[in-house]
Amino acid sequence: MRQGRQAEDTRRAREFEAFVAGAAGRLLHTAALLTGEAPDDTPRARRLLTLALAHTYACWDRLRGDDPYDHARQYLAVRFAHGAWHQYGAPGRPRAHPDSPLAVLGPQERLILVLRLYEGVAEEQVAALLGLPRERVGTVCNRATATVLHPPRPSAPAVGRPKVAPS
Repeated sequence: MRQGRQAEDTRRAREFEAFVAGAAGRLLHTAALLTGEAPDDTPRARRLLTLALAHTYACWDRLRGDDPYDHARQYLAVRFAHGAWHQYGAPGRPRAHPDSPLAVLGPQERLILVLRLYEGVAEEQVAALLGLPRERVGTVCNRATATVLHPPRPSAPAVGRPKVAPS
């Protein structure tokens, strides 16, 4: 009995290690896109990834037949949404790194854009995951795509004639 349980635990650990070896890089990149951190400095993305992988490991035995990558990605998105949407704009809250291509977007726009375009999740699935109407997901995705492709330009300084000092 004890040896059977030990063999099962070893098998489970090997399966999970193989999953992490294949999926962790892409999941970390997804988390970094969500948090908007610089590519070489991703502490919040790594924390999100760690939580998602820990949750996936805890559910590993119940995932038979389900895609563990999809499960980890969903948990990653929900954790990001919970932490970012509810606290966005709060004093001391970290913002996206200015060098991030998605820095011009808010957290909800980043999340929807990353899930739809980078991860290829269907609009209906994103809507169900986030508890939003499908039309809202489509609208936010379109607006976010337009913003990334055509970022708002900083206002130009006022141009006028130079003032001449009276003589």
